[in-house]
Amino acid sequence: MAERSRDWFRQAQADLRHARHALAGNHHDWACFAAQQAAEKAIKAVHAVRGQEAWGHSVTELLDALRPNEAGIDAAMLDRGRALDKLYVPTRYPNGLPSGAPTDYYTRAEAERAIADAEAVLAWCEGVLPR
Repeated sequence: MAERSRDWFRQAQADLRHARHALAGNHHDWACFAAQQAAEKAIKAVHAVRGQEAWGHSVTELLDALRPNEAGIDAAMLDRGRALDKLYVPTRYPNGLPSGAPTDYYTRAEAERAIADAEAVLAWCEGVLPR
């Protein structure tokens, strides 16, 4: 099977752009979800270039599966993963919250934090992916 790390990383970059556009449009729930997706796909790019299959959607677990062979996956990076993991389901599904719709819950500050976390993950991934 062809190695697809560049495709995974390009999609991660596109998802991060989508997160920024959603933030600009005050769609904070979608900005949060797109940020999570960007990080997930960027890490899957690293797994792909290492010849590893990466399944699932947990940013934390995907990062952890790369340790201890990858420098830079420290406690702070894992904390970014944990924060992003919390955005995977409840940003999209009303039954992930006690009441109301996800669009009622997410704030600009949360979206900005999610984007910053995703940016850090993508920067790390870009640093370990071959040029």
